[in-house]
Amino acid sequence: MKFDEIQLRLLEEIAELHGVPEGAYNIRSNSEALGRRSTEHIVITPKKDVSGIDIEIKAGTKNESVHIPVVMTKSGLKETVYNDFYVGEDADVLIVAGCGIDNCGDGDSEHDGVHRFFLKKGAKVRYVEKHYGSGNGKGKRILNPVTEAYLDEGAEMTMEMVQIKGVSDTTRTTLADLKENAKLVVRERLMTHEDQTAVSVYDVKLSGEGSSADVVSRAVAKGNSFQKFEAKITGDAPSYGHTECDSIIMDNGKILAVPSLQANNVDASLVHEAAIGKIAGEQLVKLMTLGLTEAEAEEQIINGFLR
Repeated sequence: MKFDEIQLRLLEEIAELHGVPEGAYNIRSNSEALGRRSTEHIVITPKKDVSGIDIEIKAGTKNESVHIPVVMTKSGLKETVYNDFYVGEDADVLIVAGCGIDNCGDGDSEHDGVHRFFLKKGAKVRYVEKHYGSGNGKGKRILNPVTEAYLDEGAEMTMEMVQIKGVSDTTRTTLADLKENAKLVVRERLMTHEDQTAVSVYDVKLSGEGSSADVVSRAVAKGNSFQKFEAKITGDAPSYGHTECDSIIMDNGKILAVPSLQANNVDASLVHEAAIGKIAGEQLVKLMTLGLTEAEAEEQIINGFLR
């Protein structure tokens, strides 16, 4: 499997790959499979009816990973891909996804990925999804990911959702349903600039007793960009849910936080926190006294905030 210079750069940005990854992988480029490998415990099979793959992770699989990055370098290309993950009982794996678009043309390029996760009893998944855009063309770089997670008893899933550069427009939708003692942790990091738009929607149902969800978004809106964070947690059983939106607004940016909590059980404990503000002046002054310019100080603060 050979990569050109742009593909390698995109793969490094979205998946920290410098070549072919170890373990199972499915690498997609410009709507075609660039390479695929299954392992003894992780089997990747192309879908027959739609574009996408099925990933079966066998029960008890430990310390293994799956990489499924997507890169697009053709302007005007649009695709929707459906990937389903079936994670067996007591498995504990890392799944690295993400999409990088380099658009140097006038047509809009768009990748819409629909990922569904089915975690059996006691399964654990760390899921990393990074989105990145580059290219000097007039065409947009559009990404609309949909993530669905269905967690059986005692299953745990940690999601790291990252977008910090170059995506023109995105609507990020995450749906989850948690059974007894299941646990969901989401850490979203998001930055927009120029005229970019980013909408994040979370809809989490705590269906089982002892289930819990912790959804935290850290975001920075620069230029004339707009962001919307919409999070809903529904407690249908004795459970705990927490959402938090912590944002920095700069220039002419706009940020809208829309919390929604619904308790359908007297022992459902649900909390939402939101804070939107500019960079504190004393932070800038402190760094500038150390020799940084104002722009350099802002960059250091933002990097630390989004880390």
